[in-house]
This record gives sequence, C-alpha cells and structure tokens, in this order.
Amino acid sequence: MTGAFQRAVKGNVARERREDAIDTLATDGRVRDLAVLVRTRGLSGGLRRRAIDGLVRCGADEALEAIAADGSVPEELRRTAERR
Repeated sequence: MTGAFQRAVKGNVARERREDAIDTLATDGRVRDLAVLVRTRGLSGGLRRRAIDGLVRCGADEALEAIAADGSVPEELRRTAERR
C-alpha cells in the first residue's frame, strides 16, 4: 500500500488531500489501487467517481469494463465506468 492510497482511504484526512492522493495514483498509473478505491464501500461517491476518472486518464479500459460488470459496485458508479 502506498502513502497516496492510504491518504485516499483514511477518513480523518481532509477531502482535498484525499482528492490529491487519488490524482497522484492516476498520475503514477496505479490502476489496481484506483480500482480498489472504486470498490471501497466506505468511500464517498465523489471520491469513487474521481478514482474512475483516474482510471480513464490511465487508459485502463479493462479495469473500467470490470467495474461496469461488477454487481457489488453501486449501479451509478457502474454506469459511470461504462460510459467512459
């Protein structure tokens, strides 16, 4: 687990820092970490959507397709992943 990933999931970290951490993961091409964030139930929808945006920036089509087909992911997020 990277420091950026840990910052993204910790609830006691300011939202802006959590968003920055997700952006760092995207910049670093951390597709697996971003996909985990999308599937993390305790994370707000906005942060999960930001992780989807990060996957788009990484060109992670396979991960987006897997998320779109994953019934454990809320429907709204699955649709967002599918549209990308």
